[in-house]
Amino acid sequence: MFTFFAPVLSLMARILMAFSVTFLVPGIWAWFEDHQDLQLIWLAGFGLTALSGLALAAITQKHRRELKTKDGFLLVNMVWLILPAYSALPLMFLVPEITWFKAYFEAMSALTATGATALTGLEYLPVSINIWRCFLQLIGGLGIMLLVVAVLPMLGLGGMQLYKTETPGPMKDTKFTPRIAETARGLWGVYFLFSGACLLAYRWAGMSWADAFMHMCTTMGLGGFSSYDASFGHFNSPMIEWVAIVFMTLAGISFVRYFVVLRSRSISHISSDREIQTYLAVLLAATLLMMALLLVHGVYDDGMEALRISAFHVVSLATTTGYAATDYTQWPVFAPILLMFLGCFATCAGSTGGGIKMVRMILLVKQAQRELVRIIHPRVINPVTLGGAVVPMSVMTAVLGFMLIYGGATMGLSMLLLLSGLDTVTAFSAVIATVNNIGPGLGEVGPSGNYGGLNSFQLGVLSFAMMLGRLELLSVLVLFSSHFWRK
Repeated sequence: MFTFFAPVLSLMARILMAFSVTFLVPGIWAWFEDHQDLQLIWLAGFGLTALSGLALAAITQKHRRELKTKDGFLLVNMVWLILPAYSALPLMFLVPEITWFKAYFEAMSALTATGATALTGLEYLPVSINIWRCFLQLIGGLGIMLLVVAVLPMLGLGGMQLYKTETPGPMKDTKFTPRIAETARGLWGVYFLFSGACLLAYRWAGMSWADAFMHMCTTMGLGGFSSYDASFGHFNSPMIEWVAIVFMTLAGISFVRYFVVLRSRSISHISSDREIQTYLAVLLAATLLMMALLLVHGVYDDGMEALRISAFHVVSLATTTGYAATDYTQWPVFAPILLMFLGCFATCAGSTGGGIKMVRMILLVKQAQRELVRIIHPRVINPVTLGGAVVPMSVMTAVLGFMLIYGGATMGLSMLLLLSGLDTVTAFSAVIATVNNIGPGLGEVGPSGNYGGLNSFQLGVLSFAMMLGRLELLSVLVLFSSHFWRK
């Protein structure tokens, strides 16, 4: 059995050693912003993680080999289970009265860029803790495994298995450069280019450098963590909200498309993309609908204010970021339900957002239209197309299978929470918010509350839901198949 896992553990060792460096980022902030004694915690985290990697490498050094498809799935799941455990350790030492389950939940929420928090009094925590929570969302947004492929070209062909399991969306076989490591480095280069622009924009809009850095991390990662309990309501700044709207919208578009545009120096790859066109159209239509709803019900009297508030929350929830400038659950009941619904599908494949992705929704609608036509004209040849190309039946089968499993997993996890004693609204919305990596839900876990009141079992279920959503269900659930373990 050890020989089966050893090659995967050998690569896990290198990932732990690489991940240990991230502890130095909050450690640097602790030197300047917090009491200098806190540096010891971050140095200890760095040392423990690095030593764990070194020890694991020593044990498995004789069992290295090229990754196979099964190894890729095992490694990805191992990474997303183990790294949150290491990430939770500083929280255990620096956050008052926190339990292990809350710390693990918080770390999983950060790395999966979900943004569901179990903590209160965020503004009173050490700056380095909030830096840590937010920075994890930046590196988790585009995918830890994609970073691994970018910096560990030793994976060779096995890197393609990691890329497939980590990259969101139904069409994962496309390579945009001859070598997958080059593709990954290109995507991270674009990601950090946008991140730098976002940081400067937040600073220009009035945030401090610390707040600008933290909110840049959670905006580009579409995670939604903030350094304040009131989230963007703390700033009460229309300018800051408009900056967030712009960069959340940009982050909801495929970074692959940005990469192709920069390489080809032609904007047509974005302007002619059906998924991006639909994504922007949905955001615009939902914003105008929300604006009209708020004005008609007298929630806001000023049209421009209603437009800004509507745009902010539509973009925030639709892109699965989860920022809030006000408690939108107090709006007419249609509004929060619409916002949760948008978060289930609106973002583009290849973005840092969660949910089932817009391209899958487009394919499902086209398939439904195709079946309606076939009812009337049984002999007609009417294939599903996207961007002028016929979508292979294998892709359509995968999309339909994904949606079946998505619905079953959502219902099953919701029933577990109901069995544990949660009320209906909180249970269902918490699962939808975590499986789709949205963050805030409704009821007890709405924007005016958080997940801190849930018990250990409920936090464990939702931690698993976040991992399911981040890896798009199939990459996790395949491990529960007996076929996976057969030779």
